[in-house]
Order: sequence, then structure tokens, then C-alpha cells
Amino acid sequence: MKISYIAVLFLICLSFVAFQCDEDHLNLTFDEEQAKLNVLKSQIEDLASTSTCNEASECKFIGLGRKSCGGLWNYLVYSTSIDTEALKSLVEIYNQKEKEFNTKWGIASDCAVTNPPTSINCKNNVCVAVY
Repeated sequence: MKISYIAVLFLICLSFVAFQCDEDHLNLTFDEEQAKLNVLKSQIEDLASTSTCNEASECKFIGLGRKSCGGLWNYLVYSTSIDTEALKSLVEIYNQKEKEFNTKWGIASDCAVTNPPTSINCKNNVCVAVY
């Protein structure tokens, strides 16, 4: 069975896209990379802050950030009134990028365990974590 040149070319292009490295971050300075992380974190926090709730069952939380020891920095509280899949995706990207940043730049942090909220309440249409 012959494979057309177009199919082979497509597979080659697909493999380049699938396995490409984000080389931009390799050439950034510490400050530039940290600024990009801060922008992404602000976008995540802004998205979460637009959420509203009517009852506590709509409230959720997600671990945000990566300490160099591997733990989380904190937990972000949000409600299901927003695009939760977009939020989860952004948080996953942020957490991975912060992990890579910590490794690349030899960042040190405390290794204290950050506990998740024991519960979340809905007060004045805003999800509030209880510790």
C-alpha cells in the first residue's frame, strides 16, 4: 500500500507540532519569565473572581502554584458559574510553568504543607474558603 506524499508530509508536520519545545522561555531573563508567570496568575485570579454563587454547593477550590519542594502555594476558590474547564486548564499550565521556572532558576521555598479549605461557604454571592 502506497502512502501519498501529502500524507507523509502531514505526519511530519504533525510530529513537529506535537513535539516542539517552547524555545521562547529558554531565552527569557529571570525577570521576563517571572513577569509572564505573574500575568498568567493574574488572568487566573481575574477569571476566578468573576464567579458568583447562590449556594455553597456551587463553590469549588483548586491548588494554585508550585513550590520548589513540590507542594502548593495556596488554594483558589471559585464557583461553577464560570468556565471551570478553562480555569482548570489555565491553572494546570501555570502550575507546570512555575515548576519549570523553579527548576530552571534554582528557586528555594519553604516546604510547609498548605492545607486545603475545610469547607467553602457562599456569602453575598461570593465563595469564601473556611480554614
